Parts: sequence; structure tokens; C-alpha cells
Amino acid sequence: MSMTPQDRRKLQWPIIGLVLAIMIVGLLVTYADQYREENELALQTQQNLLNQARQKFQSSGIEKESIIKYLPIYNKLLASGFVGEERRIEWIEALRQIHAQHKLFSIDYSIGLQESYNPSFLPNLGNFKLKRSVMNLKLDMLHEGDLLALLDGLHEQTTPFIVRECEIKRPVGAVVNAKNIVSNMQANCEIDWLTLRDPQLTSTLPAEAL
Repeated sequence: MSMTPQDRRKLQWPIIGLVLAIMIVGLLVTYADQYREENELALQTQQNLLNQARQKFQSSGIEKESIIKYLPIYNKLLASGFVGEERRIEWIEALRQIHAQHKLFSIDYSIGLQESYNPSFLPNLGNFKLKRSVMNLKLDMLHEGDLLALLDGLHEQTTPFIVRECEIKRPVGAVVNAKNIVSNMQANCEIDWLTLRDPQLTSTLPAEAL
């Protein structure tokens, strides 16, 4: 059956309407898919933010427990001078006091510049930086007890240190103290004076204190 021109004119507008309807439906479907994807992305973003907030809340609880647990120890180390700037003036004053208290023979010493220290027995210090200042110490002694008295006194009065090595030998010339007692030995020691630097503590100091 063939269509006449009149029939075609009658069907022209319904066909155009159908095409437009199909186009509109396609646009609506595309918009619906984009809207769904945007909602899914927004939901995933909110879920990630929620998970991050939960992790921060949990970590803050752990950090709070750690602060409560370790803050007294930290304050004790801070008060002792182990945390912060080196206190070499106090080290020297302690040497003088111990020398006078125990009436020791002559003490010669020199302290090198402070340097970074990374011992194998302390593999992880977090943000803290361990520093050391090496002291070369020479002590004339009547016996080994003089050296022990000196080191014990330093342990009681000063910041932490490590005796790296000590060599004890007989001196060539005799040394006499105020009581006319002759020294029989000489100790040559290397001591590492340790200081723990806290970057947060350092950042709070005024510029002229650094």
C-alpha cells in the first residue's frame, strides 16, 4: 500500500513529536545517570570523611593515653636537663665540686662541639634528636676508687652521659696533693654527654635563645 503526499503530511507532526519524545527521554535518562553518579560520589566522599574522623578520634584517644602515661617521665627528663639545650657549664661546675669534695688530684678536661648521635641501641627516637658532646678527661688518682667517686658524683649531679672508654696507667712523674700523698695512677677517659633535642620545644624558644 503506497502513501500519498496527503498521508505523509498527516504523519509528519506525529513523527516529529515521537522523535522529540525519544530525545527528551534520552536526555532524562542521561541526567538521571549523572545525578546518580554524583550522589554516589558525594556519598563516598562523606563516608571517607566519616572514616577519617573516626580514625582521628581513635588516634586522639591513643595520643591522650600516651600523654598521660609519659608526660611525668618527660617532665622529669626536662627538669634533669636531659631534654633541651646542653648544660656544659653545669658539667664543669659538678667536676669542680666533686674534685673539692673528694680531695682528688688534678683534673684536666676538654669538651668538643656538640654533634648528632645515632647509636644502634636507640633506633627510633621519633621526632627527637639525640646530641652528644665528647669530653676528654684526665684524672690523676691514688687508686681506682677516685675514678669511681668522680663518675658516681657526675651521675648524681649532672645530665646523662656514657663513659665510652677509660685507660688507666702508671704516670711517669709523681703528683702530690695537699696532704703530700703521691698519685699512683692516671685515668684517661672519653665521656659522651647526651642531650635530647625536642623540635617542638626548640620552636617555642625565642630567637635569641637558639
